[in-house]
Amino acid sequence: MGRTSRTVAGAAILAVLCASGTVVTAHAAPAGPDIVIPGIEVPEIGDLVPPAQSELFGGGRNLFPDRRFVALYGHPSGPALGAFGEQDTAGAITRVRDLAAQYQQYSAEPVLPAFEIIATVASADPGTDGRFSRVTPPEQLRPIIDEAEAAGIYVVLDLQPGHTHFLEQARIYEEFLARPNVGLALDPEWRLAPGQQHMVQIGSVDSSEINEVVAYLADLVQRHDLPQKMLVLHQFRSSMITTRELVDAGRPEVSVVLHADGHGSPAQKMDTWGALQQGLPPQIHMAWKNFYDEDVPTFTPEQTMTVEPKPVFVSFQ
Repeated sequence: MGRTSRTVAGAAILAVLCASGTVVTAHAAPAGPDIVIPGIEVPEIGDLVPPAQSELFGGGRNLFPDRRFVALYGHPSGPALGAFGEQDTAGAITRVRDLAAQYQQYSAEPVLPAFEIIATVASADPGTDGRFSRVTPPEQLRPIIDEAEAAGIYVVLDLQPGHTHFLEQARIYEEFLARPNVGLALDPEWRLAPGQQHMVQIGSVDSSEINEVVAYLADLVQRHDLPQKMLVLHQFRSSMITTRELVDAGRPEVSVVLHADGHGSPAQKMDTWGALQQGLPPQIHMAWKNFYDEDVPTFTPEQTMTVEPKPVFVSFQ
């Protein structure tokens, strides 16, 4: 597969040539605000006592097939990184509830509102630690997650790690992952190999690194008696996840979701959707992303929910 790049409205757009010959573009986050705070301490959660037999929003301990999610994606710093940052948390709650209601008429299962919040942001420069990734301090996210939790909004924390291991960054947010309604997303586009830079190369991750995160989340679920934990894997080209067939999707504590992350015309999006399912382990669920600005046009709720298999998670950027 080949790629080109261009700039639209200040954000980099990566164009990816699929095996079929069509071009699908992926929205690349700009450098964004410098939100690195030196000396971030990972909170200790060993003394936290989780509620007995905690449940997911909507009831139950297993994510699927008894529910679907519609999410706003982005970072609280503002709109440059997605729809979530276009308003404050209260406004985002109102907006995502309305989106979920629009999708409910096309789903036999309950459609629950969610946020996918970029916790670590890929950067075009190496930063003070040379990692090409800006870590949002847990104390900045804590009031947002508290407010979402109080409103019944599921939260997925998205990692764009640069030269950092996914598991290393996941541990920064363990206090949140120890909650019953907080999941995790890995974005391999922003997982760099030694010597690589964002906007020069598209990153990738091997299944072995993903499986370390799976094992970590499964252990967290067991230790804190949590309901099943969602793990979202973003992908829009095959090389982004190597040996994908070896991803451990059989742990009952973790539900793995593959998120089709490309944008473009309906034909381009469907081409990517079909290609990503080739060789996919059967236990992995499929998720879909709608782009307000880059899709031409943005899929309606009805169009999105006629996609097969019907996505269990739909996000808006």
